Amino acid sequence: MKPAAAPDPLAQLTEIRAIMERSSRFLSLSGLSGVGAGVVALVGAAVGHFYLQSQYPNGYLRLMQSSAVERRAALPFLVLLAGGMIAAALLVAYYFTQRRTRHDGQPLWTAPARRLVAALAVPLVAGGLFCLRLYLGGDAATVVPGLLVFYGLALLNASKYTLDEIRWLGLTQIGLGLVCLLLPGWGLVFFALGFGLGHIGYGLVMYNRYERPGAAGVAANPAVAR
Repeated sequence: MKPAAAPDPLAQLTEIRAIMERSSRFLSLSGLSGVGAGVVALVGAAVGHFYLQSQYPNGYLRLMQSSAVERRAALPFLVLLAGGMIAAALLVAYYFTQRRTRHDGQPLWTAPARRLVAALAVPLVAGGLFCLRLYLGGDAATVVPGLLVFYGLALLNASKYTLDEIRWLGLTQIGLGLVCLLLPGWGLVFFALGFGLGHIGYGLVMYNRYERPGAAGVAANPAVAR
């Protein structure tokens, strides 16, 4: 009778690391939720562009230079549009992430998921209120850069509770926001780049790395990918 093979210490360490990560980080975030959120952002940017073009000559640029009365008149539409985009993006994220957690046999509302949501919520709420004050106070050209920077900071803050790609997405948003400060008239373009194409690009990377058929081993053990 042959003696049992000695366990591989490296394999054991890798498995222990994977277990620790699953208990401290939410690893079932779906890349398709990012793709869906990006599509929502692109549609929202297009709707905002056509609305502003119909209301003002030169559209977005004219709004940035408008009086306080004109900005307040446009505010209900902008708030409604932003609320619709956020709601649609959250629904898309919930659908695809719930689908992935079921596929992985994991619950959705775990302790790491709750920490992830809390880490995202604080910078996002603070940033939203800060940017609203900028808009009402006459510095509307810095609203889109502010949204990108605060969103990037929120992603950085939350990245320690989820996949590493979220950190790089956050850095990308911050970089776009800082560049947008130098080109305020291109705010809608940077909005579409950051919230739209940025989400789509990183979402596809995450999907191909963790969810695409044939990548199941990496999805179950993200430590291997690093």
